[in-house]
Amino acid sequence: MKSPRRTTLCFMIIVLYSSQVTLSLNLESIVHPLILREHELSGEEPLRQKRAVATSSPEAHEYTVDIEVSFENASFLDPVKAYLNSLSFPVQGNGTDQATNILSIAVTAVCRPTGNEVWCSCETGYRWPQEQCLHNLTCQEHDNTPAGHHCSCLKGLPPKGPFCQLQGAVTLRMSVRLNVGFQEDLRNSSSALYRSYKTDLETAFWKGYSILPGFKLVTVTGFRPGSVVVSYEVRTTTPSPELMRKANEQVTQSLNQTYKMDSSSFQAVTSNETKFSIIPEIIFEGDTVTLVCENEVLSSNVSWHHIARRSDIQNSSRFSIYTAVLNNMTSVSRLMIYNITQGDAGEYICKLTLDIFEYESRKTINVTPIRILANEEMKVMCDNNPISLNCCSEINVNWSKVEWKQEGKINIPGYSEDDSDSGCSRYTLKADGTQCLSGSAGATVVYSCEFVSAHGARGSKDIEVTFTSVGDNSSHKGEVHEFLRHVMEMSTVQSTTGKSLETSKAQEQQANLTITQDPISVSEGQNFSIKCISDVSNYDEVYWNTSAGIKIYQRFYTTRRYPDRAESVLTVRTSTREWNGTYHCIFRYKNSYSVATKDVTVHPLPLEPNILVDPLAAAIPCKGSHNLKCCVEEDEDYQVTFHVDSLSFPAAKEVNGKQVCYKFNFMANSVSWCPKNVEVFCHFTNAANNSVRSPSMKLNLVTGENITCQDPLIGAGEPGKVIQKLCQFLNLPSSPGGPVGGVLTYVCVGSQWKVKRNDCISAPVNSLLQLAKALIKSPSQDKKLPTYLKDLSISTDKVADEVSSSPGSLGAIINILDLLSTVPTQVNSEMMMHVLSTVNIILDKPTLSTWKVLQQQQTNHSSQLLDSVEKFSRALRSEESTVLSISQTNVQMRSMVLKSGPPKPYKQIFVFPDSDLWGNVAIDKCQLENLQPEASIVTVAFPTLKTILAQDVQGNNFANSLVMTTTVSHKITTPFKISMTFKNNNSLGGKLQCVFWNFSLANHTGGWDNSGCYAKVDGDSVFCSCDHLTSFSILMSPDLPDPDSLLKILLDIISYIGLCFSILSLAACLVVEAVVWKSVTKNRTSYMRHICIVNIAASLLVADIWFIVASTIRDHYYLLNETACVAATFFIHFFYLSVFFWMLTLGLMLFYRLVFILHDASKSTQKAIAFSLGYGCPLVISVITVGATQPQEVYIRKNACWLNWDDTKALLAFVIPALIIVVVNVTITVVVITKILRPSIGDKPNKQEKSSLFQISKSIGVLTPLLGLTWGFGLATVFQGSNAVFHIAFTLLNAFQGLFILLFGCLWDQKVQEALLKKFSLSRWSSQHSKSTSLGSSTPVFSMSSPISRRFNNLFGKTGTYNVSTPETTSSSMENTSSAYSLLN
Repeated sequence: MKSPRRTTLCFMIIVLYSSQVTLSLNLESIVHPLILREHELSGEEPLRQKRAVATSSPEAHEYTVDIEVSFENASFLDPVKAYLNSLSFPVQGNGTDQATNILSIAVTAVCRPTGNEVWCSCETGYRWPQEQCLHNLTCQEHDNTPAGHHCSCLKGLPPKGPFCQLQGAVTLRMSVRLNVGFQEDLRNSSSALYRSYKTDLETAFWKGYSILPGFKLVTVTGFRPGSVVVSYEVRTTTPSPELMRKANEQVTQSLNQTYKMDSSSFQAVTSNETKFSIIPEIIFEGDTVTLVCENEVLSSNVSWHHIARRSDIQNSSRFSIYTAVLNNMTSVSRLMIYNITQGDAGEYICKLTLDIFEYESRKTINVTPIRILANEEMKVMCDNNPISLNCCSEINVNWSKVEWKQEGKINIPGYSEDDSDSGCSRYTLKADGTQCLSGSAGATVVYSCEFVSAHGARGSKDIEVTFTSVGDNSSHKGEVHEFLRHVMEMSTVQSTTGKSLETSKAQEQQANLTITQDPISVSEGQNFSIKCISDVSNYDEVYWNTSAGIKIYQRFYTTRRYPDRAESVLTVRTSTREWNGTYHCIFRYKNSYSVATKDVTVHPLPLEPNILVDPLAAAIPCKGSHNLKCCVEEDEDYQVTFHVDSLSFPAAKEVNGKQVCYKFNFMANSVSWCPKNVEVFCHFTNAANNSVRSPSMKLNLVTGENITCQDPLIGAGEPGKVIQKLCQFLNLPSSPGGPVGGVLTYVCVGSQWKVKRNDCISAPVNSLLQLAKALIKSPSQDKKLPTYLKDLSISTDKVADEVSSSPGSLGAIINILDLLSTVPTQVNSEMMMHVLSTVNIILDKPTLSTWKVLQQQQTNHSSQLLDSVEKFSRALRSEESTVLSISQTNVQMRSMVLKSGPPKPYKQIFVFPDSDLWGNVAIDKCQLENLQPEASIVTVAFPTLKTILAQDVQGNNFANSLVMTTTVSHKITTPFKISMTFKNNNSLGGKLQCVFWNFSLANHTGGWDNSGCYAKVDGDSVFCSCDHLTSFSILMSPDLPDPDSLLKILLDIISYIGLCFSILSLAACLVVEAVVWKSVTKNRTSYMRHICIVNIAASLLVADIWFIVASTIRDHYYLLNETACVAATFFIHFFYLSVFFWMLTLGLMLFYRLVFILHDASKSTQKAIAFSLGYGCPLVISVITVGATQPQEVYIRKNACWLNWDDTKALLAFVIPALIIVVVNVTITVVVITKILRPSIGDKPNKQEKSSLFQISKSIGVLTPLLGLTWGFGLATVFQGSNAVFHIAFTLLNAFQGLFILLFGCLWDQKVQEALLKKFSLSRWSSQHSKSTSLGSSTPVFSMSSPISRRFNNLFGKTGTYNVSTPETTSSSMENTSSAYSLLN
């Protein structure tokens, strides 16, 4: 390149020449530059000769030449590279020197303009020399390359070379299959057949692999059966997969076809590209061992193999594998072996696979037991002389720590000193007569020295020390204790008011602390708080710890700063025995510490949930008795009584191991009357006079006549009686893990108790559950959590078979994860691995049947599990790399940490071959820019969770894909868009929705929700886009039309065209009514009729306008403004109901004028009733609906501005009144038709029959649309599976209701026409209409449809002879209903 500013694209190629020339060869004649610009060739400065090799004899010499090719048009690069790859080598020279051949041409580096810079990157298999990486600027994405490493991208081409070089030579152990029969002679390397095969194959191999850069040699090493598998080695540099495939093709073409080489069977293994390290170097039993493979080949397909076990290693409770790509330069795979044993020793293979290449490295690990040397027995005289106990490790390593413990009747503490050089630890103690027991026999104390390695291994040795007293020194005990008390008080005062030496030198102000003065003495389960006040408001840090130096977790205390002081309050809501002790309140300012102390006494008292009662419920005959008991897990001095109604009875104590039970034999005749329901509970009182009551035992005293089931453990019961028993009190197989938990449900069948449901929890899982409940109340819960998660993973793996068949144990593990996820601490990669290992076991396919049993309880265990995983994901902090990957059979996790600077796009791919499912997640750069640096994005994918999560309320929708949950560690305040792609496994057809799991639905048990999500189907992929983060999947609803289907498009077209016509027609109707009002409302019937018509038109017009408003609020599949949507839904609901109630008013008026002929109410009375019915009733219904549902945010649908159906059935507040009004109007129609069919006096039968047919046709044709009978079609659309015909008919008829009102209510009304004609002075047309006035006045009941009536009467030559009431004509109109269209769907 001439200049770095030149906007050209160039690349370097290496040409390998072979020529039979002498040393006098002038290389300048064959080494020349090649410059390509557009379609022309022109010269440039000569390039550098990189290497020349020659000998004095005219033998073949080999030269490597660097050639620079530049383009001003970047589109020429790919065609030139394709042309070079298509060449067959060697290429014969075209000059006079026919012996010159081109052996290979390879592209080594490509330079492209990037902004104002030119970036030059190496092609696969090449890299810049180390000196170029040190003395030139590397590209931005490789700025973090460690010093001394090779790089692959530089800013600008080095002016004098060297350029990209071949990577170091490697030996590829390759194999290929020949589809011919295997012969035994191929095992014998001296046989003729072996030599023949070897010669032919090596010839073909040389021809093919000579095109590889850095090719040295190829050798056939042997044959093995499987047709014939040829093993051979190729010495070369690491080639690219594309170049290797080309070489393999040439090998296949060069070999005789009789060998039948399988071109798809090439495999390559290389062993010297991978760096394999083991930490620690010396491995002890119990250590956590880390095996690390590093390779510059970028691939995450890494497998681990243990030779001794002859199997691939998978993630489990003891093995953890995760792979990360660091800085786009190095693939790192890490295998962690927890609590390593002798059985884990042996050779391990790390294998990275990329295309046909396998990069393999092997290491052998040895596991050594920890051996501690010490005198196992000692005798010590209590004479106050120092005594030393010594322990030394057999192998001297840098031990992390040495812990000394003691156990015995007396406590004689000391201090330890460790010597790292010798690997020994010394424990020095002094014993005086006040500490030893009197008597010559003395007391024995066991001192244990435990050596702990830096990686977790532990080895201990016990030393038995017998202390012998020299006399009775008991008189000195009080003095010693008083002295210790005095020293402690002095220490406390000094720590509270004194200054350290450093503080005094710095002249920093020391704060004076005051702490809660009253003594704190509570019982377990009670709360307490300690307030610590500083007279100085300035501080750097405030924290609390115990006398043992353990920091209290920050969630337990709050600190506030005031202008003149600061205070910190430690608050414990549920105290346990762990809170018993001394607490320090510490204010730190720079190097100054102010400390105040407070003693807390926690008296033992069982917590109510920990009191187990038996029975939970029982039926007792009136003359019978039953043994009651309450059990706890510790033997303390409690006073226990049983309370029955207002009576109390003392309990008998029974100790069984660690469990203590308090019993009482309840006699039914001790109660005043029978039958009766009685509640019994135990009352525990401790030494501090605090008390707690147990859960109630519900006793049903019965006469005993119908009791058929009797059992001494279960109790008595009638047929069909269901009773629950704690599994702990049943004769179940015991286990060493402690008592079992859970409940067993029995039902009385005939005369025997049958097990209805088994929810027992195994002893190991129940023990873990109790520990988890204690952990969340512990002051140091954050420190205990990592160890507990590890134990949980190991224990769950051990009892996996039991968990897969026990709903109780499965539910307990889910509850454990839910409890632990509430501990607000940071989660590291190791902790997350343990969590996912546990989740992997409980989501295994054999466990799915047990999940179904759990779902029958209507519990939210599946939602609970998903919520727990999301909480752990949000707390994940990856401390080692920006990318973290954890893969299990039933769960996979990918995470990325955002660093400072421009973020990279987030894209993660998940593949589950066993489940035939895949999916990916992508987040754009612009979204990531809104996140804070060091924020973590975590995606977890589940292949089996789709069959576990609860279905929606309709019961036939189900998630048909992966479930992927994406979380961000930092809080997001702006909309956050995420894109996902799922495999489409939907073979049933129907609508596919992109949905997320909404934890707040179904009374916070969770459900699928499509708010804020949009789905698009493209072949076997479903693309989803959402504006929030949570757990996503695909929901299939076969009964709903697809949004892009022809039916949905047709309904939308009909709806919006009809809506436009309706709004224009209704507006025109109101204008016409205003113009002709005085002319058509001269009598009471006409007045009320037009009042109804005007209000129907006005209500429907306003409802249609709000319908337009609602459609603008909704965008695709989510709502833009929820408040506006609630308002729009309320007004649509109110005005559509008003339309119906005004239709009812019109129908009732017709019924009133037709049936009650002699009764006549005043105009004001009719008007008051009409307005009360038309607007009052809809207002009451609408207000009650919104008031009952909106506080729970279940008033509207999630994806439309209309009444909710899935959660609250609020839609019934519209459907039920509408259908009732339809039924009433149908009844009115039947009554009207019945009146019409009454024969008139003097009519002939045949004419009467014709008239009846005409009257029926006229009633159905006019009254049906007017009175809203078309809404009967809407009834069918409410139900699932309704035919598309009902949707189309309902939408079509109702969309044009406004047009019906204009035609039938206004324009075709005779009086309206006459008024309009008179208004606009159209006398000729008016006279034509006036000729038939008598026809209209003779049938006033049909004056609502007088135009139709007139035309049919004129057609048949018939005049009506039946008067309804008054002689005046009452016109009518076609009543409209709704423009909601498919809102009832």
